[in-house]
Amino acid sequence: MIVSDFIKATTNGYYCAIADFYIDPKFPVKNALVSHAHADHAIAGSVNVYAHPATFDFMKLRYKQRAAKTFYPINFHQKFSIQDVHITFISAGHMLGSAQILMEYNGTRYLYSGDVKSQIDTTCDAIEFIKADVLITETTFANPTIIHPDPVAEIKKILAIERPILVGSYVLGKAQRITAMINEIDPSVVISIHHDMLAYHQIYERYGRLSKQYQILTKKDLKLKKPFVFMVPPLTFNTYKLQGLMPSVFASGWQNLQNNNTHTLLLSDHMDWLDLLNYIEKVNPAEVWTIHGDGTHLQEHFKGKTVNVKSLANQ
Repeated sequence: MIVSDFIKATTNGYYCAIADFYIDPKFPVKNALVSHAHADHAIAGSVNVYAHPATFDFMKLRYKQRAAKTFYPINFHQKFSIQDVHITFISAGHMLGSAQILMEYNGTRYLYSGDVKSQIDTTCDAIEFIKADVLITETTFANPTIIHPDPVAEIKKILAIERPILVGSYVLGKAQRITAMINEIDPSVVISIHHDMLAYHQIYERYGRLSKQYQILTKKDLKLKKPFVFMVPPLTFNTYKLQGLMPSVFASGWQNLQNNNTHTLLLSDHMDWLDLLNYIEKVNPAEVWTIHGDGTHLQEHFKGKTVNVKSLANQ
């Protein structure tokens, strides 16, 4: 039987009162399950943190000793329990270490998606599809008008530009994916990354998910006319772009972030509408609880059908 409030949306994050744990809490808590290392999901200061080893490596890099009081490294398919809830991490395909969180209680399976991606990405484990009675899913791009383009075609498009190009990218996940894709598509292209990205690249290397086919960006590089890609974080990107030194793109699935650049790079690490429908079909839940976005379109799509869709925030 499905417990309607098995997971509650609270001001402190998603809470399971049955076993007293939070998933991706917003503030420090006693027990935290962390789906992945992006800062909007992984905060510092919780007492007991359960996460993939790579997630903790990123948290330690970002937060140092404040990352957690006690960390429990959980590999994919390694079962553990908190009180009466049995928990398994399943690969989410979003970035290195990203996990869907399967929670089993009294014979009912609840699957928290975290952030998920079904596109091919060699820098992380591919998403794994499993069955669940309840799917608690992100809805970042849950809109029928949003269909992501082919990522390889997007990278080839910017590599066709015959001069150095400035690429804006988030330092964790996106930057490593772009580096790997460029190396795979055209190893002759020289990639210079901002120093803020280096430590994250190195963690990916330690997990065997990235090669060292890149260099650190220097001012001297900016004067060269080789087929360079200069990859920098958002704030630095805006500084370089204002100087008008070279063509610019910003890597994101959000259309509005393509504005005011000379070219576009629509590269998302989330599911689009069709991917999300396929995900739901494969999980085959009786209920879908939506989080992280607007679930209105999903509610309309499944209205009158066998799947019951509701917003977790409105329980």
